[in-house]
Amino acid sequence: MRVVTVIGNRPQFVKAAAVSRRLRAEHDELLIHTGQHYDDALSRVFFEELDLPAPDVELHIGGGTNTSQTVRMLAALEPVLADRSPDAVLVYGDTNSTLAGALAAAQAHVPVAHVEAGMRSFDRTMPEELNRVVTDHLSALLLCPSDTAVENLRSERVHGRVELIGDVMVDVARLVQPRAREHTEVLAAHGVEPGGYLLLTAHRAGNVDEPERLARLVDLVLGLEDTTVFAVHPRTRARLEALGRLEQLDAAPHVRLTPPLGYVEFMALVCGARAVLTDSGGLQKEAYLAGVPCVTLRANTEWVETVEAGWNTLVDLDADQARAALARPAPADRPELYGDGHAGERAVAALRLIRA
Repeated sequence: MRVVTVIGNRPQFVKAAAVSRRLRAEHDELLIHTGQHYDDALSRVFFEELDLPAPDVELHIGGGTNTSQTVRMLAALEPVLADRSPDAVLVYGDTNSTLAGALAAAQAHVPVAHVEAGMRSFDRTMPEELNRVVTDHLSALLLCPSDTAVENLRSERVHGRVELIGDVMVDVARLVQPRAREHTEVLAAHGVEPGGYLLLTAHRAGNVDEPERLARLVDLVLGLEDTTVFAVHPRTRARLEALGRLEQLDAAPHVRLTPPLGYVEFMALVCGARAVLTDSGGLQKEAYLAGVPCVTLRANTEWVETVEAGWNTLVDLDADQARAALARPAPADRPELYGDGHAGERAVAALRLIRA
């Protein structure tokens, strides 16, 4: 089969690392990087650390609104698909790159395979929710990470074939986390010790693009008692500077601001943290896989199983709820929610169903 894979941001680089080399062992893959994450710290280092094949095509489409970025991606993908004439287009997750890849393929009458299909926050104000819903209804093959995702798709009566394969991020976690735990020098470089700090990320538009909510986020961070390593996304840094609050965070004695990190370095910080605070869907799951409690700075989540298992607490930007969640001990049990670490193999095998 000729498969075109479309990726564009760091969570997709991680997911593709579980699939791409296996895919190339059996099929002909063209890997397209849209450039949605164009900062080298968010992009190139991930390919190197995860042994992900270098992109065959780079579109260099970053910045702009969700609409303008998606339109530019569609325009760039159309001639590539016409020239390649693939048997399938493979997309991951819920970004603008996901939607553009799926829509360009569907308009070219090429079957779409969607890894991480069926995830729902049921919040249509989130761009990611719109992207994943539309992508699922365009897809011929829907590759689900959990039973919940399968049930979501059945209730929506999607037209494509639904397959439960598990979560490809489990594959990567089992490969990377043992290596990450050995990098104790990473913690020392940030002035922290295992179990003695919190790890924070925030990048969702609903939290960082609205000044009032961004101010609440800053106040929440300043009110934390633990040493807090804040990995600051470039978009978040720009918003904090515009709000005039970046210097305040930088001056706080318990806050350690850091630029975006490579995947192994970041996972070392995840594995060593007492808890994680984030609005990232991927990090909620990575924290669970590392056995680290998570406090989610949103009112909803796609990864409901982590909440039900007691490892993840939704607090939105309520500082009191966040402190209460951080005070609770971790659950005694951590069930295997997202598969056995062989989702990448199942994804490649499932692609054959497109021709069935």
